[in-house]
Amino acid sequence: MNPKRSKPKNDRTMPMIHPNAAAIDIGATMHMAAVRADRTPEPIRSFGTFTTDLHRLVDWFTECGVETVVMESTSVYWIPIFELLDARGFAVFVVNARDAKHVPGRKTDVSDAQWLQRLHSYGLLRASFRPKGQIAQLRAYVRQRERLLEYAASHIQHMQKALTEMNLQLHHVVADVTGATGLRIIRAILAGERDSKVLACLRDYRCHSSAEAIEKALTGNYRAEHLFALEQALALYNVYQDKASACDARIEAVLKELSISRGRDAGLLPSPRRRLHGKANGPDFDVRAALFKLLGKDITQIDGLGSYLSLRLIAECGDDLSAWPSAKHFTSWLCLAPSNKISGGKVLSSRTRRSGSRASALLRLAAVTVGRTDTALGAFYRRLSARIGKAKAITATARKIAVLFYNAVRHGMEYVDPGSSYYETRYRTRVVENLHRRQSIRFCSAARGVESWCRFLGIVLQRQLPDLGVQRFHVHRGLARSVATARTKYLGRRFLKLGLPLRDLVRVHVEMLSQLGQRHLALNRG
Repeated sequence: MNPKRSKPKNDRTMPMIHPNAAAIDIGATMHMAAVRADRTPEPIRSFGTFTTDLHRLVDWFTECGVETVVMESTSVYWIPIFELLDARGFAVFVVNARDAKHVPGRKTDVSDAQWLQRLHSYGLLRASFRPKGQIAQLRAYVRQRERLLEYAASHIQHMQKALTEMNLQLHHVVADVTGATGLRIIRAILAGERDSKVLACLRDYRCHSSAEAIEKALTGNYRAEHLFALEQALALYNVYQDKASACDARIEAVLKELSISRGRDAGLLPSPRRRLHGKANGPDFDVRAALFKLLGKDITQIDGLGSYLSLRLIAECGDDLSAWPSAKHFTSWLCLAPSNKISGGKVLSSRTRRSGSRASALLRLAAVTVGRTDTALGAFYRRLSARIGKAKAITATARKIAVLFYNAVRHGMEYVDPGSSYYETRYRTRVVENLHRRQSIRFCSAARGVESWCRFLGIVLQRQLPDLGVQRFHVHRGLARSVATARTKYLGRRFLKLGLPLRDLVRVHVEMLSQLGQRHLALNRG
């Protein structure tokens, strides 16, 4: 037997990144706090959720010499203790519960707090992004405004229901019942007017429907209970619109304070690249000018980013994107980049992660909007949509817009749209160059592998020909004659020589040299 060899003992202890770390298991009625075992005889304690209890918890952390605290983002219960700890000077980490999964076994509040404290002390938890200072206030006001608009939208449906029950087909002759024409007519009805001709005269000059069509639509059965429901819905709609206007005043004030504190030299506001239309739910102030003073640049020049959408993006991400070192980190945080799962050297999955991020949803909305424009981003969206589907095209386009937004806010990049024709020309040139580069490659295979290579070439050509704009090609069966065709289903047939004599794009030869005892597939420059 071979003598036992002594193996050097390696120090397998992990370095402690945060020695003064603590953790809190958040609950609705009780918080479980944990510190290191050598700091106090009772390292785990429970505290209530009243304000006095939260102050006792913070004082206990101070006595134990805690410098950084970690907690999970459980509903909204973590916000009071987070704000209190942040005000007292602690470094607070709010982590996603998915990143702090407990080991298999018994699960209790005590073990959760201990596990969080151990993970955080070794630096194994990542803090979620949370804006600070006035950006946090701006985000709160913008989210409150969005919530009020959602409530108002439900009462618009109640108004439409009451009108339909009276057989007043107002929503069929006007685009929006809360527009200029719709609100005039509804207020007149609630004021006691029943004559359809008089109501039709309230039509706005921009309304597409004629006065005669509106008059026919407003002939109905005015019942008291339906009029009461209509009055209630309109009153509630007006209340939420007034509250949204109050949010606009707060948002404008915060933007002015931020612009003064940042002190950026904005200069003159450039002219808009496209015609700006007034939005029905837009703020009551000039959002584009306010954002230009804050950022020092006009991010609405980026296709797909309107004034209000840009405001919501700034509220969610802030005006300082230094939390993400590069645009790749930013798109990964937005879950717009592939999440590669690699095992054994193989990519098992590259699907994007699911995300409830509001910023990601806004960028996807911008991608859908830009897909209908005659721009480079629009051409990119349409090309991918035809090839891989709309869902993936929206994600890819949203990622491009996110990169442009990051570079504009972080590095001051000025975006200039080259146009859809420039993008299509550049893409076609890139495809041609790739095909020319592949022409010098010669694949040698056995007899059984030739047909698979021909089939592979057929698939490649079927994908590339539409992108190159090739509408026809010639199938040569010999040197003397050629047969022209406009379409085919399979290009990889055996014993065929395929040529594409369209300018100098590409010339592909596929032939079987069975007579010489050699079988190969060659891509040669033509």
